[in-house]
Amino acid sequence: MIVFSAVIFFGSLIGIMMLFSIKYWEIRTDRVMAPLARGRADEHALKIKEWLEQTRFHAEKLPPELMRLARLTVHETALGVALLARKLEEVAHKIADYASHKHRFERRESTNEFLKKMNDHKNGTTEEEQDRLS
Repeated sequence: MIVFSAVIFFGSLIGIMMLFSIKYWEIRTDRVMAPLARGRADEHALKIKEWLEQTRFHAEKLPPELMRLARLTVHETALGVALLARKLEEVAHKIADYASHKHRFERRESTNEFLKKMNDHKNGTTEEEQDRLS
């Protein structure tokens, strides 16, 4: 989930940086990039802005109980989506554990002499003590 959020964040950040770079380039060269597409995008943005203003005007007329209900619905939906994400995460972990060959991992004694000596040194035992314990 964190990776998804990070990808969205950095993708948005790169997009904003690209928009500022394009605007800087346009100001510096006194040229407009894709003027027809920009004109259509501006028209759509103005329509959306007008729709949002009308929606806000009509939303102010709604009773407060309806607004509380809408907020509660959004809140419960968000909690449901979070619960679903948690369940999917658990299932993904079970699938990964099942697919992994290490899901029944048992530690064995190393066959490498160097690793044995390093392990003994780490544990603070000498070869003589190991021989006595064996």
